[in-house]
Amino acid sequence: MSADENVPPPLPAIQLAITEDYTAQSKCDEGYLRIKRRKMRARYSDGSESEEFKYDVVERWNQDAVAILLHFVRDGERHIILRSAIRPPLALRGDLLPDAARAEGVERGELWEIPAGLVEKDERNAEGLVMCAVRETEEEVALTIAKEDVRPLGGAFYPSAGIVGECVFLFEAEVSADTRPEPVGDGALERNAKVIEVPLSRALDWCDRGLLPDSKTELAIRRFAARRR
Repeated sequence: MSADENVPPPLPAIQLAITEDYTAQSKCDEGYLRIKRRKMRARYSDGSESEEFKYDVVERWNQDAVAILLHFVRDGERHIILRSAIRPPLALRGDLLPDAARAEGVERGELWEIPAGLVEKDERNAEGLVMCAVRETEEEVALTIAKEDVRPLGGAFYPSAGIVGECVFLFEAEVSADTRPEPVGDGALERNAKVIEVPLSRALDWCDRGLLPDSKTELAIRRFAARRR
C-alpha cells in the first residue's frame, strides 16, 4: 500500500508506444473489433417513423465479460483485491478533460480494477460464466477458487450500450489471501501488473472521491457493500 492510505498506491507506470498505425489499410469489417455502419429508422408506438439516420456499432466475436470481486477478512476487517490494468484506448486519448484525469495513472491509461476477462465461446451459459470467473481469478491474481464459492453480484450491466453491446456479469467470492503468490500475467498488457489488498471501507471512500474510475469496479464495490448492509 502507499504511504498515504487516503489515495491508491502508485500504479506500475507502464508506457505504450505505437510502432505502426495501419488504420488506413484496414477494413471496418475485419479484425478483432468490427464496425458495422448502417442506416436505420426508428418506428414509434403510434405508427410513425423517424427520418433515416446513420449509426455505427462496434462488435466482437466474444461480446461479453465477467468481473469478480474477491474479498477476505484480515484483523476483523473486510478487504477486497484490486489489480492494475493498462487500457490502450484510454492511454491513446489526448484530450482528457481535467476532472477525468483526477485519478493517478489515468493519463497513461492505467486503472485499479477488480479481476475481469472475456467470456469464451464454450463459456456462454450459467456454469460457463462461473468457470470464466474462476479462470480469470487464477490468471489475474494467482488465486485458485472453487466454482461453488462464486456467487452472482446483482444483475449484468452494459457499460457502453450506445457503442458496443458488451454485457458484463458481476460475481463475488470469499478467498484466502494469506499465501497469495504474485501473478505472472498473460500477455504484454498484463505483465508487471500489481495486486493490492484494500479495506472495503477505504475502497468505498476512493469511489466517493473518484479515485477508482473503472465502472465495473465501482459498481461491484458498491453492490457488495450494500449487500453486506
